Amino acid sequence: MRLTMPTGVVEGTQLTVMPFRDDAVIGTMSVPTLVQLVPSPRTEEDPRRLKTASGLVRRHAELRATVQRTLKSSQKGKNVGPYAEYIAAGLKGELGAAWSTPPITLWHAGPLSAIGDELVPGTGLRTLTITPGTLVIAIDGETQTTAWHDLYDDPEPYGLTYPELARVRVPFELYIDLAPSDARQIFYDRNVQGVAVAKNLAMSMDQRDFGTRLAHLVADSVKVDVDGRCVPFARLVNSSKRQVSASDREVVTLSALRSLVVTVLFGRSGLARSAESVYEDELPAGVRPEEAETLVVPVLARLVSEHFPHFARRSAITAPAVLAGLGIAVHHTLPWSDPASRISTEELDQMLAGIRWERQAAYWDGVAAKTGSSGRLNFSGGVKDSGGRVADAILYPATENGRRIRGL
Repeated sequence: MRLTMPTGVVEGTQLTVMPFRDDAVIGTMSVPTLVQLVPSPRTEEDPRRLKTASGLVRRHAELRATVQRTLKSSQKGKNVGPYAEYIAAGLKGELGAAWSTPPITLWHAGPLSAIGDELVPGTGLRTLTITPGTLVIAIDGETQTTAWHDLYDDPEPYGLTYPELARVRVPFELYIDLAPSDARQIFYDRNVQGVAVAKNLAMSMDQRDFGTRLAHLVADSVKVDVDGRCVPFARLVNSSKRQVSASDREVVTLSALRSLVVTVLFGRSGLARSAESVYEDELPAGVRPEEAETLVVPVLARLVSEHFPHFARRSAITAPAVLAGLGIAVHHTLPWSDPASRISTEELDQMLAGIRWERQAAYWDGVAAKTGSSGRLNFSGGVKDSGGRVADAILYPATENGRRIRGL
């Protein structure tokens, strides 16, 4: 008896997908499927492990090197651990609904072996089969891919189990049968064409950041008079831009208000944290989050309320560096500030009373701003560059800069 060989049967990994152009599809896959289809970048960059790896893994590593950065020589390698911890926290429910990972962009280096008919007529939804030995490369989202490998290789340190990970669906987009040059171009476009978000602006969007939360509380707790109507100050705080423009209704940015909060919390050391996340367990020694909120929010609400006319005119007080310096001064009134330099609220009020907040070179040139060749005063200097000078000018009225900002 002679056995007949099967015909028309393609074995491999089946994925349910939706085409969005004639050479690309989107869908989801399980974590086990992902780590099977896309080898670990860590393995492919380890010469010792690569030497004993299969020929398929070595060929995959060679092709990957043509379209990807290495983990070792870039910041993304350092981000893998935190990314894995972030994903694990999300899967365990510690982040609630406020977490997300973007779809991983994959490249199927060759034609498909099989693609099925529409599962539901008119939808485009169908299955495709990726045969064993096919080279699938992550051309965007490789840090996330590596993090999934770390989680699946050893889930226990992250508080997860294999059954939990097996139930997870990972979103992906898959580009099919592209030339390596096209895959490289997609890598370039994804990493260069987009405009990177400034870090201090990104911080102002992070609702797990304690500084951002306090900034929102301050903005929500103040009511101000605008054209005879009492409105929340929060309506005048712009959360999406680095600086407000003349046509904006808002008078200050959330990132600038956050700089004020962070320097109030930490004093001068807060300048370095203006573009870094601040979590509850990182507050000054002995300060509980509840205590910080109870003390800081009313102090800053009073400050904003009393100086609102200057905010409304978008005077120098709305500049991030000026707010940061002001925050350092306010810090000296708090119980966790250095006793040797602590001042009373009344003393701070006296220091602020004589300051000229108008955006004029006579008061702020060389302190928080620079006068350009056109004679225009520019407050674009960073918090770290100018915040300390502003604080010294506020706290020490007799100094040259102290006298300058008071018009003396």
